[in-house]
Amino acid sequence: MEVKLYVGNLSYNTTEADLRTLFAKAGQVDSVALIKDRDTGNSKGFAFVEMNTQAEAQKAISMLNGYNLEDRELKVNLAKPREDRGNGGFNEQQSRSYRR
Repeated sequence: MEVKLYVGNLSYNTTEADLRTLFAKAGQVDSVALIKDRDTGNSKGFAFVEMNTQAEAQKAISMLNGYNLEDRELKVNLAKPREDRGNGGFNEQQSRSYRR
């Protein structure tokens, strides 16, 4: 079962290849997704890494949370499920008045 990790506080110069190499020290990396700004294509400074097993994910957290990469202290933890964004931040009352 794949386990998704959140990796934060990345340098904007960090690449997916850099992350794959780093996390491979903890086990099999199934995927790396460096999150980029949709308009500029620049890194947003965080990524998601999927490890092959729970044990490898825990090893990656232990090894790499606080790890210094490109003068940045990485934040590595289990990714939280994506929350439903609903109607883009409008509450129901704002949404009704907006449609008028």
